[in-house]
Amino acid sequence: MRGLEKTDANLSDARVQGWNVIRRVVPYLWPEGQTWVKRRVVIALAVLLLSKVIAVGTPVLYKQAVDALAPEGADAATVLGLGAVGLTLAYGLARLMSVGFQQLRDVVFTRVGQRALRQLALETFTHIHRLSMRYHITRKTGGLSRIIERGVKGVDFLLRFLLFSMGPLVLELLMISVVLFFLFDVWYLAVVVLTIALYVWFTFKVTEWRVRIRKEMNDQDTDANQKAVDSLLNFETVKYFGAERWEADRYDVAMGNYENAAIRTNYSLAFLNFGQSVLITGGLVVVMVMAAVGVQRGELTVGDFVMVNAYMIQITMPLNFLGTVYREIRQSLIDMGDMFDLLGQPEEVTDKPDAKPLKVNGGRVALQDVSFGYDAARPILKGVSLAVAPGQTVAIVGSSGSGKSTIGRLLFRFYDVSGGALLIDGQDVRDVTQESLHAQIGVVPQDTVLFNDTVHYNIAYGRPTASEDEIIAAAKAAKIHEFIMSLPDGYQTTVGERGLKLSGGEKQRVGIARTLLKNPPILLLDEATSALDTDTEREIQAELKAMGEGRTVITIAHRLSTIADADLIVVLENGVIVEEGRHEDLLAAEGRYAHLWNRQSEEEEVVV
Repeated sequence: MRGLEKTDANLSDARVQGWNVIRRVVPYLWPEGQTWVKRRVVIALAVLLLSKVIAVGTPVLYKQAVDALAPEGADAATVLGLGAVGLTLAYGLARLMSVGFQQLRDVVFTRVGQRALRQLALETFTHIHRLSMRYHITRKTGGLSRIIERGVKGVDFLLRFLLFSMGPLVLELLMISVVLFFLFDVWYLAVVVLTIALYVWFTFKVTEWRVRIRKEMNDQDTDANQKAVDSLLNFETVKYFGAERWEADRYDVAMGNYENAAIRTNYSLAFLNFGQSVLITGGLVVVMVMAAVGVQRGELTVGDFVMVNAYMIQITMPLNFLGTVYREIRQSLIDMGDMFDLLGQPEEVTDKPDAKPLKVNGGRVALQDVSFGYDAARPILKGVSLAVAPGQTVAIVGSSGSGKSTIGRLLFRFYDVSGGALLIDGQDVRDVTQESLHAQIGVVPQDTVLFNDTVHYNIAYGRPTASEDEIIAAAKAAKIHEFIMSLPDGYQTTVGERGLKLSGGEKQRVGIARTLLKNPPILLLDEATSALDTDTEREIQAELKAMGEGRTVITIAHRLSTIADADLIVVLENGVIVEEGRHEDLLAAEGRYAHLWNRQSEEEEVVV
């Protein structure tokens, strides 16, 4: 009993969620202030209604044509003013008009549907970019893209079939029921209504069961896709460890789970289709037997028998379609529910209602008693205070996990501080717009990730409105222009996914050129050369130093040799500043910095 209660509760929740999703979709069909959309929807519905009226009247012409061909039906044909041939032509024209109006409906509505899809896809894409770094590092890209893909397809299906299939189907069944009641008798109507009721009940019950299986199949599909995307994104790592067979086995296990769910889905579909066929065929046979008996008694004509058959077939076709539509609508509601859940994810970092653009006069950066932790139970920064004067280069060093990179993320406002404040020229970063904040800070990360596009596109990404000369000038300043020109396609060379066609030093120089083109007053170098070899690092250090001239520079460093000439060096340990000063002074103090310096020097000597 508890299991049944739980199932009923789940179904109830699913229905509530379904109605909530439908309410979310309706505004895309009837948007405020867009009359042309509403006009197209009304026209499409009117054309659809006309096509259904014609479709319901078509079997009457069929009956008249059959009766006109019977010896006793000549008078009826004369009354209508048409012979058997004329009635047959009218019947053909009516069928053509019914189909034609349905196609006209699609033509009118297509622009509305595509506009809704475009608007929803853009809304989802924009919202994902607004979500916090915390959200993105906990989600898998493959699964996220699959949720969006299925959700948008679900909206397309729902907009089209909920409006043009379910409603019109009910209307058509009602109209046919009225015709059967008035042209024949109530027993015909009773059989048709009972058949439809049993069919709908059976379809909905079995479909609810199938939806749960489809949900499981979707989950397995998402899991398999996540594993595939994750493996391909880490192609080099897979090769390094010879893990091709391991990755293939993981993927095969995921696909095996998907296979099992898909098989159960197909078995349940076969059961549903056969059950539907039993109910429809039973109703059809009963009605046809009743009509045949009526013809034998002389109460009905052969034309009536044919018309009843035509109406039953006309009912059968949309009812078969109802099964498919209902299944797809239920699946679409699940897919769209996942997507709307994604849209419902709160933005952790948001602009205040009265946020103003950041105005950088000199580029002074100040941390005032800053506290922060990715998890409230595990603080990373514990009351850090630091001032970076305009045009000054400050290096932040320390052991792994000391909180160095966290300061960079807080500066760019990927997260908000838990306590204290982070100021730029006296303006709290929480009080300014994120767009203006990001525009004033340039970042060169440890691993520059490039788009799978051309070198030109990746450099121009720093400032898409830049001219060709400015892009080339940035490349020359980053000492990458000559290398680019040596490539077969020059600036139009595709760099591959994540820039894999370029070496680490080449990617880093493209990243420097991109940041130079952006021309920000504040520069953040987040271990920008720690992933490079010593020779390449020394070469790029010169470009980084030149790029920092006239700018406020915050360098997060692992190799202390790269920041020895910084104006100020801050030593961070366990989330607190333990030392700060110039290189020579810190060495003379023989504290934590001197210990790190000596240890790295010994390691370099061992390597040599």
